[in-house]
Amino acid sequence: MKTEALIAMLARGNPGVAPRAVDRRLGATVAAGLTLALVAVLAALGPRADIAAAAQLPMFWAKLVVPLALGGLSFASARRLASPGRRAGPSAALAVALLAMLWAVAALDLASAPAATRPALILGASALPCVALIALLSLPLLAALFVALRSLAPTRLPAAGAAAGALAGGIAAAAYALHCTEMTLPFMAVWYVLGMAIPTVFGTLLAPRWLRWA
Repeated sequence: MKTEALIAMLARGNPGVAPRAVDRRLGATVAAGLTLALVAVLAALGPRADIAAAAQLPMFWAKLVVPLALGGLSFASARRLASPGRRAGPSAALAVALLAMLWAVAALDLASAPAATRPALILGASALPCVALIALLSLPLLAALFVALRSLAPTRLPAAGAAAGALAGGIAAAAYALHCTEMTLPFMAVWYVLGMAIPTVFGTLLAPRWLRWA
């Protein structure tokens, strides 16, 4: 949004952006990003060979539900932050609470395991590829979200960038879960979260430059 248009909108005493415009732009971007991430994972990496059997285990669904829940909460924050002067709202606190719950349950799971098995529960066999692939899958969606947000009117730019990054990271992590064979909570709590944190940090740092009005 142009600076002059924003000033005119604020002068009229109507600092909001039409909800339909926000939902339409962000929703279409997320749908396209999710589709692209799924295609990339299934075509380039392939689904895990035992996906039918894995789908019967709760951990398989946890690796999908938690990232998608974080992505959904981040979408709610981004939707609010797309309007000038608005804060992220309760969805940001809920996302932090969800992460804290994940880490707490993972810590209990780790504490109850035999000491000799704990490193394997955390590291698995694909820690670094997991982080790198989630981050890589998130970048196209993060860029697209920046384009969508730039066409709206965010004023809390670092917060809007963080919400966009967390949203992109959550979608990327859920898509990657279809390929990943790791099945422990400690692994997900460390490496999935780290993979999602990278686009969140990128979004926070880049937003003041790339989301400011021309």
